[in-house]
Order: sequence, then C-alpha cells, then structure tokens
Amino acid sequence: MVTALAATLLAFVPATKAEAAPVLLSQDKPVTASSEENYGTPATSAVDGNATTRWSSAASDPQWIRVDLGATTKISQVVLDWEAAYGKGYRVELSTNGSDWSTAYQTTDGDGGTDTLDISGEARYVRMYGTARGTGYGFSLWEFKVYGESGGTDGPQLPGGGDLGPNVHIFDPSTPNIQAKLDQVFDEQEAAHFGTGRHQFFFKPGTYNNLNAEIGFYTSISGLGLKPDDTTINGDVTVDAGWFNGNATQNFWRSAENLALNPVNGTNRWAVSQAASFRRMHVKGGLNLAPDGFGWASGGYIADSKIDGEVGPYSQQQWYTRDSSVGGWTNGVWNMTFSGVEGAPATGFPEPPYTTLDTTPISREKPFLYLDGDTYKVFVPAKRTDARGVSWNGTPQGTSIDLDQFYVVKEGATAATINQALAQGLNLLFTPGIYHVDQTINVDRADTVVLGLGLATIIPDGGVTAMKVADVDGVKLAGFLIDAGTVNSPTLLEIGPENSSADHAANPTTVQDVYVRIGGAGPGKATTSIAVHSDDVIIDHTWVWRADHGEGVGWETNRADYGVQVYGDDVLATGLFVEHFNKYDVEWYGERGRTIFYQNEKAYDAPNQAAIQNGDTKGYAAYRVDDSVEVHEGWGMGSYCNYNVDPTIVQDHGFKAPVKPGVKFHSLLVVSLGGMGHYNHVINNTGASTAPAGTSTVPSTVVSFP
Repeated sequence: MVTALAATLLAFVPATKAEAAPVLLSQDKPVTASSEENYGTPATSAVDGNATTRWSSAASDPQWIRVDLGATTKISQVVLDWEAAYGKGYRVELSTNGSDWSTAYQTTDGDGGTDTLDISGEARYVRMYGTARGTGYGFSLWEFKVYGESGGTDGPQLPGGGDLGPNVHIFDPSTPNIQAKLDQVFDEQEAAHFGTGRHQFFFKPGTYNNLNAEIGFYTSISGLGLKPDDTTINGDVTVDAGWFNGNATQNFWRSAENLALNPVNGTNRWAVSQAASFRRMHVKGGLNLAPDGFGWASGGYIADSKIDGEVGPYSQQQWYTRDSSVGGWTNGVWNMTFSGVEGAPATGFPEPPYTTLDTTPISREKPFLYLDGDTYKVFVPAKRTDARGVSWNGTPQGTSIDLDQFYVVKEGATAATINQALAQGLNLLFTPGIYHVDQTINVDRADTVVLGLGLATIIPDGGVTAMKVADVDGVKLAGFLIDAGTVNSPTLLEIGPENSSADHAANPTTVQDVYVRIGGAGPGKATTSIAVHSDDVIIDHTWVWRADHGEGVGWETNRADYGVQVYGDDVLATGLFVEHFNKYDVEWYGERGRTIFYQNEKAYDAPNQAAIQNGDTKGYAAYRVDDSVEVHEGWGMGSYCNYNVDPTIVQDHGFKAPVKPGVKFHSLLVVSLGGMGHYNHVINNTGASTAPAGTSTVPSTVVSFP
C-alpha cells in the first residue's frame, strides 16, 4: 500500500531512508481546522497522542486540519489514522508561512484505515486538505502525525498555559464573599478613568444568587461556560454614572461577556459609551442603556446577545447592535443601527432614527476563555455569512484551543519574549496589566489568536509600531488596548504589510474590541493609529481615540493625524468608532469596503480655522473614500463637532466620497453640539448646513447618497 501511495506523489522525491528514526513533531502542537462536528471532537484531539479521541469535521467538502510545528523543518512522513468517516479524496500540503501551500501528496481513491505516507519537503505547517468524503459524515481522524528530523525551534522553549495571574478573579458558586470582592474592585475602578488597575472576573458554570456586579474602568466580567446559559447570575451586571454626576459619556473601557442574567427588578442597567462591549449575553428581562436620571450617554455596542425583554436606550445618542435577538426597542436619539437582529425595529431614518439590515454580511464572534471540565480552553467561533440572531443556539460552531497552546503574558514580559512565544507557534493570552514594548510584536502565523483579558494595555516605547500582523489567514486580535507612547509611532497597529494582496475571504483576520488611545493617560503621539493593508479583514467594534480630555492633551501634545486607513479590498467594519484626529479620522482606499455603523467626533481642540484648512476645503472629512474607489457602501454613520476652543470653525462636510454608481451611503448625519462649530453639508455638497440650528443640537441628515 505504501508503494502505491508513494507513486502518486506530485513534484516530490520519495524520502531516502533516514539514518535515525524520524521524530514525531506534531504531538500537542497548535492545530486548527476548518470546522468540527461538535465541541467534543476538536482539532486538538488529532494531535494529542490518544488513539481514542478524534477530530471530526462538518459533513461537507472541502475540509482541512492543519498543524503548526513551530518552525520550518524537514518532513519525512505523515500518518493519517482515519476513523470510519474517512477521506476518499485529500491532499497533504506543506507551507513555510501558513499562506502559500505546495502539494506533497494527493489521492482521489482513499479507502480509510491508516495511511502512512513517506514524503519529502520542508515545512512549518502541514495540512490535510480533504476534497471528497468517503461517507455521508465529515472527515474524521483519530490521529494526524507528522514526522521529521527535528523538533522545531532551537534552544529553550517557552511553556504554554499556566496560571492567569493576580488580576484574574475566578469564582465558583461555593466561593465565599463574592460580592465583597466585586465591591472592592469597583471601589478602586469606578472613577479610575486613566488609572493603572486592570481586572478580569470569571464565573465558572453554575448559578450565583443575589449579586450586583458593578463594573468600573478596565474591568471585564465573563462566564466560563461554552454558552451564556451555562453561567447564570440571579442579579445584575451594572454600569451607572454616579462617579460623573449622572453623565455616562465617559463610561469607557469595560465589558460583559458570556453570562445569563436574571435582573433583580426585571431590567439590567448598562449605561456606557465607547469601548464597552456587551457580547454573548442573555438577559432574562429588559436592558436599560441610560444612567440613573437619564443623563447624557454616547454608546455603544451589543453583539451575539439575547435580550428577552425590551431594550431602552433613552438618552443614548447612538448605538449599534449586531447578530442578536431583542424583545423590543423603545426609542432612539440620533442613530440606532441594527444588523442581523431578530426583533429590531424597521428602518425609519431619520424619524425614528433606525437603520436596520436583516443580516450581517460576514461575522465571526470574538474568541473567549472557557472551561471544558477542569481544562481551560479558548473557543474560536466559526465564521458566519449573512448571520441573523445569536451564534450559540444549538451546538456552538468553532474550534477549541487548549490553554497550553497559549503563552500566558504577565506584567513584566518583554516584547522579545512575546515574539519568541509567537515564533514557537504559541498564541498569546494577555492577562490584565500594562505592557511596555520596545520592539514590534510580530504576528506572522496564520490563525494566531491574540486575546486580552481585563483591557490589557500595550504601550509602544521609542516610537515603534506596537503590533504588526502578516498577510496570512485568520488571525484573531481581541480584547486589548494600545496606548500611544511619548515618542511618535508611524503606526500603532498594522494588519498586513503595504501592498498585501492575498485572498483571505474563506478565513479573514478579525479585529474585535481592540482599542487605540493617543493621550489621556499622558502624552502620546502616532501618525496613523490603525493601517489595514490585508484584504477581507473584519473590524468588529473598535474605538480609536485621540484624547480630548485627561493628561497630555493638546493640539500638538497628543498629535495624531489619522485614525484608521484602509488599503485592503473587501474590508468590513461593524461598529467603527473613531474620534478627534488632527486630519482625517477614516480614509478608505480599498475596493468594496463596507461600514455598518460609524460614530465620530471631530477634534474639539482645533485652535482656529487655519489649523484644519485642507487646501481649498474647510476641514478634513470624518470619513473619506478616495476618488480612485469604484465600490463602497456605508450604513448608519454620524459625525459630530464641538469646536470648544474656536466655535466659529466651519467644516465643509462630515463625509467625502466620489460620486459613482458603486459608492453608496445610507442614513448619514452630522450634528453641531450646541452650535460649537458647524457643518456646511453632510456629504460632499449634499445635505443641509447645521448653522440654521444656531446653538440648538439638531442633526442634519441624508437618507441616501447619491
């Protein structure tokens, strides 16, 4: 059989006999797959050395499983130990970068059992790519073994896994004094607007009674079940604005995820503004998005959540809800946008100010830590197309990665160590803390997960770029804050190098709850905050903020010309918040870009009209689509001005785009906050001026453009 299989090798020379026995390279190495049949048959089971556990895929073609050996090495043999659901047609493929693949073996006549394949090549990544199933079930492997000459990277290896550090607080239903710990952290964090504390609360599956978890700055609360209903709090997870005299417009940097709530009075209060995600939650009642007293609020974001009762925004100026289910929605101020939300109100913009898409074109939920028995794992949800409603009805679809495949980053870790862990093939789990890096964190491996807990914060020193992602498939960045350093960085986050061109439509990179801040906690500078060069990237909820208050704030003190620049094609932004940049807040050069919900404020602190003059144009647009672009579309997008240094400043427009059949916008608005500066138009020369409103805060709207 081996002789027959070897005869089908394409473009590879059969391996000569090694002088020493080949080394098993793949066991317990990072592994990913295109899908899994259920969460009891993960990809990790194919490389665990246990012949009684297996990986199995969804029942469709094609499917794949890939192992990362940690470094490029010589490969001599691959063993596929098939379960009854075998591959009739498949390829064994090799890659040094996780993006470009060569075929080392292929067959269209597989018969199951154990296939022992002698091959020759060098690779860091080895993939079984199944093209035709031998049964009506998926592809299923007891073991996927790769043999070669060495075990990967030279020198001491960094360990994966380990404890989560002192700022991660883990409870089970029997833990005493849970309320006291919640209260202690809230007392520390309630008004710690630019403080250094970082905290993550985790609740193990079970039921918790009579709790009110008040959530302050840089605090996250999450359940450790695979589904929200695995962890139920009979009580509330609360954000209010008592610390700021009932004003919720500065309730930033916090999150709630993966919990079920039974609110005490039937309605949970979550009065937040930017950078405060509410994900994968099940509220068995209503949800109030306004502070006590209905003071100002400027949020916000809900995703993958089920609210059984009614959602009441009340004073919320804008809000975006994605792939969720609500029992009703009571009102809106300026811009309430929905995509893929069961129970959402119909589009009525501008009165009522609702913009509703039946589905979200492409989405993939944020990775999260959970407990599988007593083992910590990170679940990476599967990509969804035309999604509607929550992802967790029935069996959650995605891949589980053991915690020991993550380098658990703790305060004091250096950029060199972090990069070593990445080079080994480990993912990154940043525990709550502040991390100064003196070199760029380079994420070069496809499917790498970089997950932060408790708003972990990365500060680049010496003007370096904090993080760069290679032009590879499926990187997941989630749950951390990049805070600009005192020396100007050309960029803070780069997705793909310039002129990236690889197609990632099948497995896009996602950027979720990744926030950028320039100034506020102290002086900081960056020319461009986020540059997206790769194609098919999904930006799912980000707040990119040049600070308008706090320490180190001034027109030149925290200079930052550009917020987000998109060069890649087919990039989708769902929940884009970008504010206060010295020039353009968003610039879009890539084709077929889409933005669902955009919130912007122009720079409050512009000293005079001359400071923002853009050639013959008054002011830089909040969102500019380059003249070269042929196809672009946006829904539910607003820009606001509050020129409090010089209220006579005028913006020609909030939005700028070429007038072409393929460039379309829906539900646009601009607002002068109290008459502090004005817009002449909404987009280009279309839309009424805000000047006639005087000092009244009245939006000017455009329902559709052109």
